[in-house]
Amino acid sequence: MNFEDIYTFFNNPPPHYLNRELAVCYVLSVLLNNESYGTELIELLERDYPTYRLSDTVLYGALKFLEREKSIVGYWKKVTGRGRPRRMYQLCDSAHRQAEELSHYWQSYVNQETQRQAQAM
Repeated sequence: MNFEDIYTFFNNPPPHYLNRELAVCYVLSVLLNNESYGTELIELLERDYPTYRLSDTVLYGALKFLEREKSIVGYWKKVTGRGRPRRMYQLCDSAHRQAEELSHYWQSYVNQETQRQAQAM
């Protein structure tokens, strides 16, 4: 390690991995707008929130939780040009209100983290 490594760390910090609670809020925030599938959820997170990452394990744990709670429904969809069907997820109408609330938690969390990072620099 040298001082340049320290500056690099703070100027380009490593990504933060979401825990299951944050993953649930993030997934609901995406599904409020459109149906989606696992790989797309990960790609959207990396595109829209470049300082965050989501592991497959945490994501699929969050999706299973949401299915058990009957907040989302998963179904198989055949996609043209793709050999096997894709598992799609969509928000249940009965969970819309809760999804909006938890989506606000996600946005607040991201905004607070962004402010903390800006203050640290």
